This record gives sequence, structure tokens and C-alpha cells, in this order.
Amino acid sequence: MTTVYLSIGSNIEREKHIRAGILALKEQFGHITLSSVYESDAVGFDGHPFLNLIAAFETDLTPTQVDTILDTIEKDNGRTHDQKKFNPRTLDLDLVLYGDYISSNPKLEIPRSEITRYAFVLEPLAEIAAHLKHPILSKSYEQLWQDFDKTNIVQKRIQFKWD
Repeated sequence: MTTVYLSIGSNIEREKHIRAGILALKEQFGHITLSSVYESDAVGFDGHPFLNLIAAFETDLTPTQVDTILDTIEKDNGRTHDQKKFNPRTLDLDLVLYGDYISSNPKLEIPRSEITRYAFVLEPLAEIAAHLKHPILSKSYEQLWQDFDKTNIVQKRIQFKWD
């Protein structure tokens, strides 16, 4: 079994789509570990704030199989082709880590470069995988978060009601 980490985000009917996405992930993969939920400003475009978190689970599926399931869950939650990066999104599920697997394939980059570029990915990842080391940088996510430039970040941990 391989431990997989996903970045989850939404800025359209945020609570509804986050809850639905988590439910669908549990139905597909069973037990899931979740970080806290963070609210952050949209990055790269003007839009409503996002809710973001990281989910982790174990699987025997390949990265491509996991990614296909994530795409289906996104589409089931109203994600359309025009909801690309730097646009509002109902649900965004990104495979950010798949064990120590490394892939530079642009269609399935693992580990995702967003880990070290965006606080909304790194902070929740450091929360639930603090001592895990980045497979390329060989630094823990806790260390990467400590070293992260937090200037101008508008992000806060929120109390999310799951029911």
C-alpha cells in the first residue's frame, strides 16, 4: 500500500463541495486522514476565497488510476473544462504526493511543484505529514513550512463544520 496525499480546494459553494468531495473520497478509498481546513485568498486571479485542505489515504492503485478517480469526483461535483487553474472552481482535487514516487510528466507531476510554491498546500501538508520528507528536496514538510516566505500570505485555519 502506498500513502497518497491530495490537495483539496473550492471557492464555489465551498462547504458543499468540500463535504461532497470528502464523502466521495471515503467511498472510493476508505479511511482518510484530513488536515485542518484553511481559508485563503484566490491566487493568480480575482475571486472569492478558497477553502483548502490536505487528505491522505492508503491505496494499491497506480497514480494514474488515482488521478482518474479524482477527475471523476471533480466532474461529479460540477467541475467543468473551463474551471482551470487561476479560475473559480467547484472542487479541485490534486494528487500532490504518491509515496516516494517522482514523475515529471506534465499531466501527472508528482510531487506537485505547488507544494513548495503555495502556502495553501504546504501548511496543511506540514500539519499532517510534518516529518515526512519531500522526495526530491529531502527536507521535511515541517522544515519547508518553517522556511516558507510567509510575507503577504492571507490564509487562516478555520473551524469547519463537517455535518
